[in-house]
Amino acid sequence: MINNLSELQKKDLKYVFHPCTQMKDFEENPPLVIKKGDGLYLIDENGNRYMDCISSWWVNLFGHCNKRINKVITEQVNTLEHVIFANFAHEPAAELCEELAKVLPNGLNKFLFSDNGSSCIEMALKLSFQYHLQTGNPQKTKFISLENAYHGETIGALGVGDVDIFIETYRPLIKEGIKVRVPYINTELSNDEFRRLEDECIKELEDLIVKKHNEIACMIVEPMVQGAAGIKIYSARFLKAARELTKKYNIHLIDDEIAMGFGRTGKMFACEHAEIEPDMICIAKGLSSGYYPIAILCITTDIFNAFYADYKEGKSFLHSHTYSGNPLGCRIALEVLKIFKEENILKTVNEKGAYLKQKMNDIFKDKPYVKDIRNIGLIGAIELKDNLLPNIRVGKEIYNLALKKGVFVRPIGNSIYFMPPYVITYEEINKMLQVCKESIEELLKI
Repeated sequence: MINNLSELQKKDLKYVFHPCTQMKDFEENPPLVIKKGDGLYLIDENGNRYMDCISSWWVNLFGHCNKRINKVITEQVNTLEHVIFANFAHEPAAELCEELAKVLPNGLNKFLFSDNGSSCIEMALKLSFQYHLQTGNPQKTKFISLENAYHGETIGALGVGDVDIFIETYRPLIKEGIKVRVPYINTELSNDEFRRLEDECIKELEDLIVKKHNEIACMIVEPMVQGAAGIKIYSARFLKAARELTKKYNIHLIDDEIAMGFGRTGKMFACEHAEIEPDMICIAKGLSSGYYPIAILCITTDIFNAFYADYKEGKSFLHSHTYSGNPLGCRIALEVLKIFKEENILKTVNEKGAYLKQKMNDIFKDKPYVKDIRNIGLIGAIELKDNLLPNIRVGKEIYNLALKKGVFVRPIGNSIYFMPPYVITYEEINKMLQVCKESIEELLKI
């Protein structure tokens, strides 16, 4: 154990069990104590500044301590901080839903509130099951999801996930869904090879749905990009085909926009790349730009109507959260939508995303340690070749080296990815990529 720990580090290690972390690693690399956020930067207790290149778990859109959001929080906290949402309504929630209905795909105009992404997924799965139960199809109890999917870490969400590190321990507790193959975009494939791959995956999905559609309640997808799988990007044509098949066979399509919604891929919602209208969309993370735990399940009127009945009929959807529809979270989310509109954020994302793509290729193309380069919107990923340094956790070591140089990245497997706040400048994109290159080559001793 390192001896020169600060008092805050000692206190943290004494009491806190950090998420997605092997606590024993802190014996060599103790947790950084962050005292302040400032735009792109995190500032530790010693005044060191770090570029937050993953938006603090993909949530921060407009920079830390954004002045516009800070202002509305102050106004709201002095007006109404919380009220039970089962029996009462309030202005921020009603206005937020009205504004969301304007930017969501057509047909999504009813909203159920939650407080985190995993719970939002649970709500969607339960709602789909209960919908079919109440509309004469009680045999529809199975879920389809994609290979390498991630939809959260609660028990139901794990059942539609496919990333072993999260699932393996809990398999005895999980009701696993049906997994289908995905046509990933890969620079090693020719156009003809990729088209054949698309056709094969669509045909496999079609065969499955034709055979088992009477048993299937819903299909859930991360649209276009699978984040926890290592920023894997797949075909919009496949996503469009999935929508057509699910619609034809009375299967709900649940679109998990928790990570990719709110501009990450260059569209307000990633499903827009496929020009589809899902039956449900789950939103969280960027919804509050990282300020407040809020999530919303957006559904169609058709689904809503299946639960609209006299109480004695027993069709109520009994799923609730203490902080559902919290006024603070709603007011923040409303300001997020205003910022998108008033500051033309999508234009900024696409311009900076194009620059990121070009610079990634300039710096990393043809490097002997690079397997693939991927980009969509203001998201980029550099996938390293397997077994570069056997028995060494390459991602962890790159993280440590980059952090010493003032850049915070959190690799997934063999992929180093970039998902910065939209306030990042072109100069800061250059530095982010250059530091990652230096850190990789320093580790590999190139």
